[in-house]
Amino acid sequence: MSDALRVLVVDDEIELAAVVISYFVREGYIVDSAVDGPSAVEKARAGKPDLVILDLMLPGFDGIEVCRQIRTFSDAYILMLTAREEEIDKIVGFAVGADDYVVKPVSPRELIARAKAILRRPRIQAIAKIDEHDASVLRFSIIELDSSSRTVLVAGKSVELTKKEFELLEIMMETPKLALSRRTLLESVWGGDWYGEIHVVDVHIGHLRKKLMEAGCSEGIIRTVRGIGFGMELT
Repeated sequence: MSDALRVLVVDDEIELAAVVISYFVREGYIVDSAVDGPSAVEKARAGKPDLVILDLMLPGFDGIEVCRQIRTFSDAYILMLTAREEEIDKIVGFAVGADDYVVKPVSPRELIARAKAILRRPRIQAIAKIDEHDASVLRFSIIELDSSSRTVLVAGKSVELTKKEFELLEIMMETPKLALSRRTLLESVWGGDWYGEIHVVDVHIGHLRKKLMEAGCSEGIIRTVRGIGFGMELT
């Protein structure tokens, strides 16, 4: 079906990947696969999956680097798999933007259940505009954000943002004098039933800040408020 969700399975264990793929196909998902780091990034960019099942240990470059690169252009949910239980793996995985983490061995049924739980998280636009004539365009410093066309301009130049980056910028521009907590940003953009790592917000803010700076904004256009969260720079 055209509205079927897309899953990218990235694992160099061919037999295991085939079993996982068969389960997702049976559940009605459109499934693509990759067996190394470079092809995983390429297929994520081309196929625009809703969910990436990503093994940590891969040829080419590892799942951490795959996750890092995917996060620069996609808000796809990322479920990382690893055979290692060291806490450092989990910390590093979430630091580059993974949404959930599973230690192998894991049964395909459990993996499907975990994937369904992730995909049930809301992906709707967090802020509803009541008066589109006045509220659809937000301006702060040299940034102009149009919620109706989902575009962002910096000094008149278009900046391409992912869905999560756009929504984070939008909510901060709507309340530019406030420092918003990570929890507030998480619930507004990811949804109230989020149960993953709260610092996933920092990853997306980092990518957003970099894109705004590359377009001409000051380094501190998005301020980090220690012990609270983030907000727009007060000028």
